[in-house]
Amino acid sequence: MTAVAPELETIGRAARQAARALARLSTETKNQALRHVARLLVERQEEVLRANERDCEEARRAGLSPAVLDRLQLSAQKLEAIAADVLNVAALPDPVGEVIEMRTLPNGMKVGRKRVPLGVIAAIYESRPNVTVDIASLCLKAGSAAVLRGGKEAINSNRALAAILRQGIALAGAPADAVQLIENTDRALVGQLLRMREYIDLVVPRGGAELIRFVAENATMPVLTGGIGVCHTYVDRAADLEKAVRVVFNAKCRKWSICNALDTLLVHREIAPLFLPRIAREWARAGIEMRCDAPSLAILEGAAVEGLALRPASPDDFGREFLAPVAAVRVVDSLEEALEHIERYGSGHSDAIVTEDYSAAMRFLDEVDTAVVYVNASTQFTDGAQFGLGAEIIDSTQKTIARGPVGLREITTYKWFVLGDGHVRP
Repeated sequence: MTAVAPELETIGRAARQAARALARLSTETKNQALRHVARLLVERQEEVLRANERDCEEARRAGLSPAVLDRLQLSAQKLEAIAADVLNVAALPDPVGEVIEMRTLPNGMKVGRKRVPLGVIAAIYESRPNVTVDIASLCLKAGSAAVLRGGKEAINSNRALAAILRQGIALAGAPADAVQLIENTDRALVGQLLRMREYIDLVVPRGGAELIRFVAENATMPVLTGGIGVCHTYVDRAADLEKAVRVVFNAKCRKWSICNALDTLLVHREIAPLFLPRIAREWARAGIEMRCDAPSLAILEGAAVEGLALRPASPDDFGREFLAPVAAVRVVDSLEEALEHIERYGSGHSDAIVTEDYSAAMRFLDEVDTAVVYVNASTQFTDGAQFGLGAEIIDSTQKTIARGPVGLREITTYKWFVLGDGHVRP
């Protein structure tokens, strides 16, 4: 077994020591640190944007995809939004110390459970520098240290953001080592990090399928997985057409490079001749390519929508996360067929139905086995901030530990406490 690099050992020890101090911090101290971080994100934005531009220039020279560039790029507006999310985390109730159960046993002993920090949470992620702040701010509020390993393409941005996080924490009198950034971009360190069970309590991979699979297969500590989003929207035969166009357009076009963007559009056969040309006109103006099964292709070829990028779907287009201005389209004969399609091709992230039929909506909610299920709303709402969590560690697609947007409570654990008065067990 390859030894762990000394720099990782140093980071692990520092994070573990900081976690012990964090567990004793008051809510006000943690909130003060977060407020400092939010202020510094705005005050030092020029420094962050210069670092981010260096990353973007390198990414363009390396020929990285438009989706990666879109996730990588920061702006003053984005930094202000990130700062606002940090303030939202500060405003949330502190879960640490919350008593979640308390009862008195027949023998008079009191037994309860209360929330406590996990300890040290490691995150391995790609492209998106905002994740550095999201994860660190949530970990801080939940009383855990964060070990961050971002992608090579965002290293300059992450260094600038980590410096702000550490400064803000220190200004509040809290341990700056609560945030540890692994600056060495050597991929071999990821495998070593996954063996540091004595220092790390939970690892969270955020990125492509290859990264998530590697972490899940090699980590020696618990893993919280998610992020792969093959998201469906099903337009039922009882859908309101105006509502359906609005929801489907937003689900794809608001931001097509993120995991909660629509990948596959399912349309009931009865409504397809009316709906498909309407959404095609909107998508054509937005530059969306439609990869269609035979029935939807025939409808759209007959509609002759100006400027529409249209092509037959291949079998691989269904069940694919595009992260691009591309959507697969299929006509189905029934709600049952839509449910079967989602069961076969979905990733368990976010799926939606557009319908005015209450029974169809309730059946969809009950039978679609996914983390977030929508009725008459865009899948792009799957986000911790949008759900009132302040930010999120990950959009989890697994069923243990946590599911869907993971916020503060989901990254704590609990301990039992027992209050006796000289009790002994007979």
